[in-house]
Amino acid sequence: MYGVTELGYLALGAKDMAHWRVFAGDFLGLEVVDGSNSAEAFLRMDFWHHRFILEEGPVDDVTAIGLRVSDDDAFEKLASRLGEEGIVHRICSNDEAERRRVLRLMKLQDPDGHPLEIFHGPLVEFNKPFHPGRRMYGQFVTGDAGLGHIQMAGVDIARFLKFYRVLGMPGDIEYKAELAPGKISELAFVHTSGRERQHVIAYGFNGTKRMNHIMIESNSIDDVIYTYEMAKQTGIEIVLDLGRHSNDFQYSFYCMSPSGYMMEYGWGSRPAPVQSEYYAADFYGHALLTPPPWTR
Repeated sequence: MYGVTELGYLALGAKDMAHWRVFAGDFLGLEVVDGSNSAEAFLRMDFWHHRFILEEGPVDDVTAIGLRVSDDDAFEKLASRLGEEGIVHRICSNDEAERRRVLRLMKLQDPDGHPLEIFHGPLVEFNKPFHPGRRMYGQFVTGDAGLGHIQMAGVDIARFLKFYRVLGMPGDIEYKAELAPGKISELAFVHTSGRERQHVIAYGFNGTKRMNHIMIESNSIDDVIYTYEMAKQTGIEIVLDLGRHSNDFQYSFYCMSPSGYMMEYGWGSRPAPVQSEYYAADFYGHALLTPPPWTR
């Protein structure tokens, strides 16, 4: 199978590690696992060793986007294609791959400078069942659909789509929406060839950070409402109110993370449709309650 199969993991820089550990475990329900030192922690959602790596440091933003390919043959084919396209990339050492708990690792950047890591063979620990950081009604939706999706900053949609097609991630513009009075904004989305998740990477808006938001999904709508109520009770800033998207059918809300980008907590997404379409508005909701991060 050629190309990226899922969003496997994210490495996140964190200025306030203690705040992030509480936010991830007590609020989002992720399992927080100590790293090799106090400046590192792993966040679990399922049987994988990790889906997120927290790295304490001066950068409060995403530091690596881990995109999985199926096996070593797919890894080599993608590396060869990158070379043919003149895209700079580096095959990492065994030690670097081991630190990520994968069999092989390759690093590169997309045209906007977002840090990508192509890998295959993640460490899966069926001997360590996932233990959520707090009570949950259901469980996180991962498996072949990966950890969820992300939206990255940038405005050159044609360049974005061309680059990610090389990675085996097709997509197109899916929203032409009036997000500000009299101004139509276009947002682009790409998915994997397996189409298990409606999109893996969304693209649009400039901002002070690479990351616009990270979406994680539960298979129970009760977890969305429970987490939403918890945000209101604990003073976590809700940026976009409850609503349902037209493209992925996600019922969700958006709140602010300790790093100043948003987390989307959702339920009910659909696979990517086999034919392209675009939307002018959501089903309903997602009212803007506070200024969005990209305007701050």
